[in-house]
Amino acid sequence: MPVLTTQVKKDFSVRGEDSETQQHGSNTTTKVQLQSVTKTYANGTHALLNANLEVKKGEFLFITGPSGSGKSTLLKLLYGQELPTQGEVIVDECNVADLRGDRLSLLRRRIGIVFQDYKLITQRTVAENVTFVLQAQGYTRKEIQRRLEPTLKLVGLLSKADCFPDQLSGGEQQRVSIARAIVGTPPLLLADEPTGNLDPDNSWQVIQILQKLNSFGATVIVTTHDEQLVRRCNNPIVQVCNGSLSRK
Repeated sequence: MPVLTTQVKKDFSVRGEDSETQQHGSNTTTKVQLQSVTKTYANGTHALLNANLEVKKGEFLFITGPSGSGKSTLLKLLYGQELPTQGEVIVDECNVADLRGDRLSLLRRRIGIVFQDYKLITQRTVAENVTFVLQAQGYTRKEIQRRLEPTLKLVGLLSKADCFPDQLSGGEQQRVSIARAIVGTPPLLLADEPTGNLDPDNSWQVIQILQKLNSFGATVIVTTHDEQLVRRCNNPIVQVCNGSLSRK
């Protein structure tokens, strides 16, 4: 394994162990739980209805279902952008609904998020987009540089560090989004339709990167409506249907 990739693997391993120790003083095997969760929007629509889910530490899980079925809502519940109408959402043995201020910020630092529409800052280079979050979190310049190179190498964009988003293909922009999500080596990665705007070849590249990160120890949850892509992988599947979750 190349030295740069080995460094990313080491950072993920250390971060995962530190996260568990700081939270509990022990290594819990459950990363995420939904306990009888219902999410109802103001118009009466049930995104989730009495849904239950358990995701083990180190698991790679696909969440499937058609557009509008509640997949994105599920991920938003995990990082606290949405709160459940009923039930409990547990991440690292913390009830997300109970977290406020610094405690919620600390949880979110342990979660990397990849969006379908990339959400890159057009006026910033690839390197600046990737390191922006680290700067906001107070990392030193030395530590930022130590993390940047191996992360860009892992996603195949080291040579594009000084490029701007409009100089990149869609697949490259999505890989920048992944690099930004993982540069802080979060133990939990959430990817919301990360291949939705990509062709099959670029879609597979993105999944391979996520699988590599999973092999380093990250827990990975990916939402997708691409059944063909899911069949190509040998990973557990949870289907969202009429607000309920069922494992395949």
